[in-house]
Amino acid sequence: MRILHSVRIALAVTAVCAASALISQAVRAPSSVPASCPERWDGDRPGGWVPAAADLDGVEESLVPGEPVTAMICAYPGHNARPGGERLAGSRILTGEAGAMARDLDYLPVTTADPGGPCTQKGGAMTNYLIRFAYPRGEALWVGSAEEANSCVTTTNGTVGSRSYVGRDIAAAYRTGTWSPAPPDDPCQGFPGRRGQNERMVPGEPVSVLVCGRATYDRPSPRLEHGGPTAAALAATLNSLDTLPSENVCRGGGGAQDDTLLLLFGYPEGPPAAVRVLTACDPGVNNGLLQANLDANARDQVKRLAPPA
Repeated sequence: MRILHSVRIALAVTAVCAASALISQAVRAPSSVPASCPERWDGDRPGGWVPAAADLDGVEESLVPGEPVTAMICAYPGHNARPGGERLAGSRILTGEAGAMARDLDYLPVTTADPGGPCTQKGGAMTNYLIRFAYPRGEALWVGSAEEANSCVTTTNGTVGSRSYVGRDIAAAYRTGTWSPAPPDDPCQGFPGRRGQNERMVPGEPVSVLVCGRATYDRPSPRLEHGGPTAAALAATLNSLDTLPSENVCRGGGGAQDDTLLLLFGYPEGPPAAVRVLTACDPGVNNGLLQANLDANARDQVKRLAPPA
């Protein structure tokens, strides 16, 4: 899935430029944001499209900057084998929940780059969603996303986008009128993301790290949790590696000697930052937006913290 290409708007003293930008098919529109749901989804894939990109402060750093007061969710059901052109099925207004929804989307890591990488190809139902956030002074902003069988979706505001999957939570909000994201039944089976992971492998100051091993067909992932000092030391080691934009692929790996570990760094608030480590793969460290090669220090440190096989 393509993520997006950003074009910064230059401001002159006497004129304001029009816009352009974004995720493959999404094109930055004039500054007015439509007040009603479009009748059709005008993208050609799950998520990754908005009808107009807002000219608001902060849209280059966050999916939903500021403090919107309402959120209107528009639904476009279809099938992932025939994406594009889905008809509007309905809409729902969230009022008291809009701020919480914006805050949670603000935590997601965003980028203007295209990390690429493969998606699984399971066929199934898909629903594209547009969310129109309205602000107290009359401004508005669209966010596009989707619920999809492979969880392989781009969520975008027309200027930046995220590969972190929130389709299930958006679908639940549309059905119930309440924004109440549910934690995963098994954290070791998810791959969440956190704001700042486009700049550092592990952003901020984590207070814990859950190390998940490889699951098998007859047992869940083994896991071992460590406290703040260990999490901080491991984060510092990973952040010392030379990174490059992630393509979400690596060379090698998959053999019996390959340790596959998921590191979930916890924080006092907001979602964890996930980092996947494949010790026999190159590059072997990946947070979804950045990749890096394992050095000997990082390899040894990760193996010491891994749960028993």
